[in-house]
Amino acid sequence: MATISLTGQLLPELARHPGYSRLFQPGHLTFGFIAPLESYPDTPGPTLAGHAELAKRVDDAGFSAIWLRDVPFYDPNFGDVGQVLDPLIYAGYLAAITRRITIGTAGIVLPLRDPLIVAKQVATADQLLGGRFVLGLATGDRPAEYPAFGVEFENRAERFRDALDVIRAATEQTWPIHASRFYGHLSGTLELVPKPVGRRVPVVVIGHAGQTTEWTASRTDGILSYISNPSRIPEIVDQWRAACGTDVFKPYGYGTLFDLDRDPNMPIQPGRVLRGGRNALRELWLRQQEQGVSHVALHFKPQRRAASEVVDELGEHLLPLFPSLKPGVQS
Repeated sequence: MATISLTGQLLPELARHPGYSRLFQPGHLTFGFIAPLESYPDTPGPTLAGHAELAKRVDDAGFSAIWLRDVPFYDPNFGDVGQVLDPLIYAGYLAAITRRITIGTAGIVLPLRDPLIVAKQVATADQLLGGRFVLGLATGDRPAEYPAFGVEFENRAERFRDALDVIRAATEQTWPIHASRFYGHLSGTLELVPKPVGRRVPVVVIGHAGQTTEWTASRTDGILSYISNPSRIPEIVDQWRAACGTDVFKPYGYGTLFDLDRDPNMPIQPGRVLRGGRNALRELWLRQQEQGVSHVALHFKPQRRAASEVVDELGEHLLPLFPSLKPGVQS
């Protein structure tokens, strides 16, 4: 398949958005971390020891994002509770202790939440962060959670689309008017306060959320997926770019379990964990930047070293090649 030209520009309101434009620009790869910022290979959850100091550390080092997962319950069938803390409340906490880094969700399980409450929380977090918030949304991958919320698992994709429309109406319209299939109606008599800092909060889909590539490309501001086979990146990016068209740039990124080996010359090892030394990873990421990947979110769960060591090594040896972007400036 021929590679799609990486043409197009950010929409003006997104080019000016502090959080989004720090992450995403045509032809440029940035890096973030999926919380928690620690390794916990043998337990379902982290200790959260020193989590505030580590958040400040990645912010000061110049990384582009911290991503917060939405895991309301511990399900032993999955064995991972993310950063334990509710993502939108945690985003408000991180607003107080960070200065530049984008805070995103990866992602809010939208069919399980009331979209008007999400809209209120998102606008609040965005205000506290001064516009450094990016809303990542998902449908979740844990069927056992749905009965606990009294929600059908089978119609989660339809609920996702409906809930996103409610959030957009509430956060982007003045005295919004909107009819919903699954949720309540907005009749123009209520105004959501606060509104986001900018004209709107950017939305990226985490995984696929049960949606087609074409729908995601036309209705959201990007995608952050999961990659088990890096060799498929060119094909996947080509499909994404074809769906987006050539006029407007929308980013493709991915999240991955990550383990940085102490040996900088260790080749990348096969498997679902991205494992290798910094030199092999540098070549992989330079190649993926050329292929059109815009962002990589690294998940420390299987990491065999202290997270602080890994942050320092990546910051010293790799971040100079992949710097975070200055908000509001297109490359």
